[in-house]
Amino acid sequence: MPYDVVVIGSGPGGYSAAVRAGQYGLKTALIERQPRLGGTCLLVGCIPTKALLHTADVWDYFKNPAAQGIACQDPQLNYAQVLDRKNKIVSKHSKGIEFLMRKNKVDVIKGEAKLQGGGKIAVNGPQGAQTVDAKNIILATGSEARMLPGLQPDQNLILTNVEILDMPQIPRSIGIIGAGAVGVEFASIFNRFGSKVTLLEMLPRIVPVEDEEISKELDKHFRKTGIRVETGAKAENIRKNASSVSLTATLANGNREEMEFDKLLVAVGRKPNTETAGLENTRIELDRGFVKVDPYQRTAEPNVYAIGDIVAGTPQLAHVATMEGMVAVGTIAGKPVRPINRNRIPGATYTDPGIGSVGLTEAQAKAQGFKVKVGKFPFVGNSKATILDKHEGFVKVIAEETMGEILGVHIIGPEAFELIAEAVTAMEAEATVESMMATIHAHPTIYEAIGEAFNNVYGLAINI
Repeated sequence: MPYDVVVIGSGPGGYSAAVRAGQYGLKTALIERQPRLGGTCLLVGCIPTKALLHTADVWDYFKNPAAQGIACQDPQLNYAQVLDRKNKIVSKHSKGIEFLMRKNKVDVIKGEAKLQGGGKIAVNGPQGAQTVDAKNIILATGSEARMLPGLQPDQNLILTNVEILDMPQIPRSIGIIGAGAVGVEFASIFNRFGSKVTLLEMLPRIVPVEDEEISKELDKHFRKTGIRVETGAKAENIRKNASSVSLTATLANGNREEMEFDKLLVAVGRKPNTETAGLENTRIELDRGFVKVDPYQRTAEPNVYAIGDIVAGTPQLAHVATMEGMVAVGTIAGKPVRPINRNRIPGATYTDPGIGSVGLTEAQAKAQGFKVKVGKFPFVGNSKATILDKHEGFVKVIAEETMGEILGVHIIGPEAFELIAEAVTAMEAEATVESMMATIHAHPTIYEAIGEAFNNVYGLAINI
């Protein structure tokens, strides 16, 4: 008997889709080529990176305990234990996914999957070759780090997000090429752990997908804390030495500078894992390697869906993959579903200070012809931020001038990646600035700053 649903890939989108299919009573299988379940996000991405970022947050307090009235002489960072904690978190949640598969009666098939067309999937795994039949297939094969031409990552000098997570020691110096979310998060981690960090970004500003004021604020903080930031910079002639990496950087002012680092992290984006999936045996259409889908995640091949990092037109974020999985499975099961709304997708970057954003930036809103009003509120005016000693940053609301429609919210500051949830909910519920002004915010909380920012759209913030 064929499966009702076969999901290829066990990242957040894949395993969530498999769970939901099981909940709907569909006969479901999950195919995964890695020894453990969880995909890039759990094994070598979101989760281990955030574990290190949390340790960096805690370490900040131990480096400056006197500010908290705590006596703590000569604190030491045991990096081996830091890595062990990170690995235990990953293992715990990977085992948790295995439990979820059993709970929801999802068969797990280990091996490399390749579409054969006509609902057939060839799987080459530890138990040999087999063919799996499916009425519906969900592709969730994820992505991998892009590498600069002519370079290959290794376990010692040239690293991607995979290798850097298992470095046995904190490097004295590290160069990072690319200042998107991955690059700036690792810059934030290792700067606080004591490395000398140089961040090279080819575009005019770091975190370039964010609102321009957010980029400027993070840039200012990074420079203040000792990170060297070079935007408009190009790295060339990268070469490995016996125990270091050298490169030639062309800076924004046109000067060329020779740089040398103990480690080099390449964080220039991610490419979709579609090359070996057997798409040539189907009608699936690609756009620069990404799979084209309709609003219900359907590809051009009947009964084949695609979700997550391989999808053209949506950001490569774990929570996007998960929701796309819900849309795909709901469509298969004949349930009511709401397609992804691109302007309701939250972004979260876990630097210090953190970043959370949703909707249009100020520049995007103006480019689309909106007449906008902007409300900003700095965390320096928030009492809970003072208690946390996290004053930097602000909340910025982009609103339509006439009706008060919320077009976008952008936050940089303490727990920004958590605070953005209120803005996402408000926009999904089509709340206006006025309704958010009438929403009571608990005191003292850092999310009061969001209420103040909404009030300040009309110049009515209290604490500035």
